[in-house]
Amino acid sequence: MKRKRKSTTSAKLLLAVIIAFVVAAVPEPAELSDVYATSNKAVVQSVDAIQEKLLNAMSSREETVRFAYQGETKSLKTQLKNALDQAMASDPYIHYTISSYSYDYRGTSSSADVTVRLTYRETAKQTEYVNEQTESILKSLIKPTMNDHEKVKAIHDWVVLNLEYDTTLTKYTAYDALSTGSAVCQGYALLTHKLLKEAGITNKIVEGTAYSSDNPRGQLHAWNLVQLGGKWYHLDTTWNDPLPDRKGEVSYTYYLRTDKQMSKDHTWVKQYPEASTLYRDTLKGLVTKDRAKSAVYTQLMNTLEYHLYDAKSIVKTHKDLSALLAASSTQKDKQLVFRFNGNEKELVRVLQEVQSKGNVGSIRYYYGPFEDTGDLRVQMTW
Repeated sequence: MKRKRKSTTSAKLLLAVIIAFVVAAVPEPAELSDVYATSNKAVVQSVDAIQEKLLNAMSSREETVRFAYQGETKSLKTQLKNALDQAMASDPYIHYTISSYSYDYRGTSSSADVTVRLTYRETAKQTEYVNEQTESILKSLIKPTMNDHEKVKAIHDWVVLNLEYDTTLTKYTAYDALSTGSAVCQGYALLTHKLLKEAGITNKIVEGTAYSSDNPRGQLHAWNLVQLGGKWYHLDTTWNDPLPDRKGEVSYTYYLRTDKQMSKDHTWVKQYPEASTLYRDTLKGLVTKDRAKSAVYTQLMNTLEYHLYDAKSIVKTHKDLSALLAASSTQKDKQLVFRFNGNEKELVRVLQEVQSKGNVGSIRYYYGPFEDTGDLRVQMTW
């Protein structure tokens, strides 16, 4: 799912679209009759053994898996379903690369021949390409001096800057993302997962629903859950990428968020690790705790606009804004982001007063709500 941003003098809003998740086609087992387990087939006797066999087959993208099961078959249907679910759950990349599965078995109360059929969105050769590209990307992105916080930032930015959202809704895989530069949110989440995992960052893929003002009923969505310093944070590279795509632009609205922050427009029903720590508090603590990386954390805080949470920096009058402009007068890009306490009418008046003083030329501005504070986040250029 993706939401679209509106570049006007009003808030930047989002548009949602649908993606497809794994579909499980599970036919009823055939009627039990004779013993079909034969000596030329691998024999398994437990759910764990079935799971291991299936995971190996999935890893090599086998489409048909046959084996003989020896044991009580009364609950074999449930055991097969559990083994398939556990195999996919053990590797998120495989899970979301599988398009569908089905199985059947025949035998007696103590033995059966089992056939599992699998279809994939990504072939073994395509996955090999993803592995090669992942290694190459990380080699160029990750420096020996980087810690995990820097790695997550570098990977997030690379994904946002190098992908475009697939408005045809046909590209679901990391291979699609890397080979065409385009994918739906599942492709974003898979590629982000792959890059983070290979960089040594523990992360999960979250299934859920996302909502926007122009789609209040919500649609299916996927994003990542990242672990840093023992804490979990939500990371949505899809919704941090503008639609339509704008080269060189990265948003951090959905960068390392808590459950509470994310739940404003994202919901999920599966059980995931709790994300309860504000990332800005994490960085604030690291600035003083990890002196060697203090400048890195401070720069991260600036990039993520955490200064907007400082009540002392809130703009209320043209004098407040003039002071901010004076402090940023050496910036070559002539751009300023600030938090404004007031409505749009009051904002326009303040901008006009600043302009009349001759401090800036023609002003272009964008604004939107700042969290749930009642204030505005304003981006102005001149």
